[in-house]
Amino acid sequence: MDRLLASPHYGEKWARPWLDEARYADSDGYEKDWSRPYAWRYREWVIDALNRDMPFDRFTIDQIAGDELPGATAEQKVATGFNRNTLTNREGGVDNEQFRFDNLVDRTATVGTVWLGLTIGCAQCHDHKFDPIRQKDFYRLSAFFDNLEEVDIDAPMPGELGPWLATRAEYRAKRDALLKEYHVPELQPAWEKDMLRAGAHPGERTDWDLAWDCLLKLTERGDGEKIMRKDPALRTERERDVLTDHFVRNYHFAVGDKKYKELRFDELDEKLRALYKLYPQLTQAMTVADSANPHPTFLRVRGDYKNPGIEVQPGVPEVLPQLASLHPKRLDLARWLVSRENPLMSRVTVNRIWQEYFGQGLVKTSADFGSQGDRPTYPELLDWLAAEFMDSGWSLKHLHRLIVTSATYKQSSQARPELDNRDPNNTLLARQSRLRLPAELIRDEALEVSGLLYPEIGGPSVHPPQPKGVAELRYGGGNWEESTGKDRYRRGLYIFFQRSTPYPLLSNFDAPKSNVTVCRRLRTNTPLQALDLLNDPVFFEAAQALAERVADAGDFSRALNRMYELALDREPADQEATRLHSYFDNERAQFGERSAWTSLASVLLNLDEFIVRE
Repeated sequence: MDRLLASPHYGEKWARPWLDEARYADSDGYEKDWSRPYAWRYREWVIDALNRDMPFDRFTIDQIAGDELPGATAEQKVATGFNRNTLTNREGGVDNEQFRFDNLVDRTATVGTVWLGLTIGCAQCHDHKFDPIRQKDFYRLSAFFDNLEEVDIDAPMPGELGPWLATRAEYRAKRDALLKEYHVPELQPAWEKDMLRAGAHPGERTDWDLAWDCLLKLTERGDGEKIMRKDPALRTERERDVLTDHFVRNYHFAVGDKKYKELRFDELDEKLRALYKLYPQLTQAMTVADSANPHPTFLRVRGDYKNPGIEVQPGVPEVLPQLASLHPKRLDLARWLVSRENPLMSRVTVNRIWQEYFGQGLVKTSADFGSQGDRPTYPELLDWLAAEFMDSGWSLKHLHRLIVTSATYKQSSQARPELDNRDPNNTLLARQSRLRLPAELIRDEALEVSGLLYPEIGGPSVHPPQPKGVAELRYGGGNWEESTGKDRYRRGLYIFFQRSTPYPLLSNFDAPKSNVTVCRRLRTNTPLQALDLLNDPVFFEAAQALAERVADAGDFSRALNRMYELALDREPADQEATRLHSYFDNERAQFGERSAWTSLASVLLNLDEFIVRE
């Protein structure tokens, strides 16, 4: 137990359920579903925080309001990436105010679900039908997030800063030379002037109206308008680059394709992209910050963003203990969430940890502690665990240690006939539960027993092999460039998650879509899962590798025993060995010895026993 808690892979294991709650993904969602090249920087922070056993109150505060902490560090700002996991809609013609409101609703509902275990989002349009949560409560809570600005910052990883500093001047000089060669400094000011006029006089010139709309949609985080309205002398280097790159790539919306090609801006765009890749760059992070120009928050009548009602001030649901501050900020909300006066957060958190170990929480509806949720099976135990969690200094590792050393956890998962009628669903935990592994761990296990797993921790997401045609299902076609070398064999946690076309194996084994927060994964049993284990290129390659590990072990019995030990941690029963020997002989007669061992390995990787925790 102590070895596993100290393992650097502990953070990876426990990051996965948290990332489900954070609705983490590597792409925007919606129609265009652009990739987010630095979304992984938030995942990196989560893994590191869990490995260091960061107290859960700090873990909460940093993610809700790390940017508001006095002297906030880069890492504390990176933590606020929790608030950046909302979807981004870049479709033409989308009402930007509606999209901004949709993000506000998502952030409000997510905080209510993740830290309070309440269906706060049900009060967007009207008072909650069942719980004492008023519509006004929803918008008071939303006021904490109504003036957020999305800000990308430099968040370099170890070893990046030196090479970047050493080559920065050379990179900037070459970039400036390219821009000058293609007359960008001469053309861009006039473009900006015309764009600002288009923004001020919509409908006057429809071609420029389209260019203005694209400025809002096609800059990285939709901040093109804000940058353009800023005095050029006050723009940061990054802001200048964002606007110039957008100008080069999208000038055709304003002047037409013919003029664009005459300027050879498509050629310039390729050169700028190639130059950027050639030189060391700093990792960035998606964060949030308070707006310099805050606006009031209004209740929206019937949840309609176009129909403002009364003005509301930041606050928490009136049914819960109230904030002490008269003018609270997000930092006050974060500290309130982890205060002893809040009766929910600690209970909600320990319940979800329990859920990971037993398949369901002491409260089965782990996302709903309201009146429509299930009552706890052991309320005194839930209370005690919640108090112990706080008293331990909010240590998650202490909580894990408590649970896995308990008599309840150490029980056998073998079915007990005398319980069939009394407790058919094992709600009362008179035995341990049989649990199919989460999607990512099924793949990880196949890679581990076959000797293929590359256990490096952290870093950008990877693109392991997936069936042909999947990426092409994405709007406008896909571009799934398969990772090469060791990266093909990284853990499932690091697989690039494209919201519109997620990695098929993960979806088939019930990984969530990451559009909204998910506090408990479903466990289904479908034919697609068996087909995945039989035919997915990852599992075929794992079967080949497992076969190679045992094929030279000597006689059949010795090799089979070794394969069983690797895959199932036991020896085969006599009946199993007899049946598999017959199967092996038949396969060898048709396809040869190496293929026969691969087929035999595939059988073991497809067993229920292989993908289920007993």
